[in-house]
Parts: sequence; structure tokens; C-alpha cells
Amino acid sequence: MNPTIGITLLLTVLQVARGQKVTSLTACLVDQSLRLDCRHENTTNLPIQYEFSLTRETKKHVLFGTIGVPEHAYRSRTNFFSKYNLKVLYLSDFTTKDEGTYTCALHLSGQTPIVSNRNVSVLRDKLVKCGGTSLLTQNTSWLLPLLFSLPLLQAMDFISL
Repeated sequence: MNPTIGITLLLTVLQVARGQKVTSLTACLVDQSLRLDCRHENTTNLPIQYEFSLTRETKKHVLFGTIGVPEHAYRSRTNFFSKYNLKVLYLSDFTTKDEGTYTCALHLSGQTPIVSNRNVSVLRDKLVKCGGTSLLTQNTSWLLPLLFSLPLLQAMDFISL
């Protein structure tokens, strides 16, 4: 084998292994839904396969994903969103029956199954409410008029920016 091809192949495998590493998995509560945020590195253009699962009493239940087949009981309760380096799963009607260890697992399509995953233990009474954007989504009716009125207020010398 040509040394150049060997080095190129090695670098490709290393990039692939690095390009799908899960960096964090967090859980929080939005109303009555569990939100799981799976953050990961994304240094490749290859599609990333993923799976969200729940392990309860040593039994694994696939909730959503492209690796395993989701269980019928969870299909109607899940909503999924994906961005560049973030995969978000919502599990609606979250109760104490849904407590357990949640896992986010990733691997690149068409590659050897080098899986990167993270776990988070979830107990309903220990969950924190999700923060961040909820402040803006709860009541923003005052924000847009305020932004539009700033130039008018500045022109009338009520405020100076």
C-alpha cells in the first residue's frame, strides 16, 4: 500500500471518530414534557446517525432515532429537533413511570460503528425547569412595540442612545 494512501486513510478515520463525539446530555422540564439536549462535535459532512433511549430496570427502550427502531409506546409522545451540533428530543406527558437513565448515542453513516454516547439519570422530582428562551416565549407582546418606538422616543429627546 502506498504510504500516502495509508496516512490519508488514517486521518479520515481519525476525523470520522472525532466528528461524532457527544459532548453533553442534559435534561430539563418544559411544562409536562422532558427535554433532552444532546450536544456533539460536528467536524464532518457525513450524516450522523443518532438514538435516544431510556434504560429502566435494566431494559433498554428506544425512544427515537435512526439507529434502533423506536418502541410504539413512545412514537406519539416524542418530538425531535436537530441543528448543526445539537439534537433535542421532547418526551411529552412525562411522569414518574418515565424515570430512568436516558442515553444519546451517535455514529456516522456508512462508517464502522464507533459509537459515542452520554447518559443522564432522570428523576421527575429532581428535574429543573428549562431556562433560556422561555423568558422570551412566555410574553413578548411588549417587546416588538418597544423596539419600534425607540427611534421615535429618541427623536423626541425622551431617551438618548
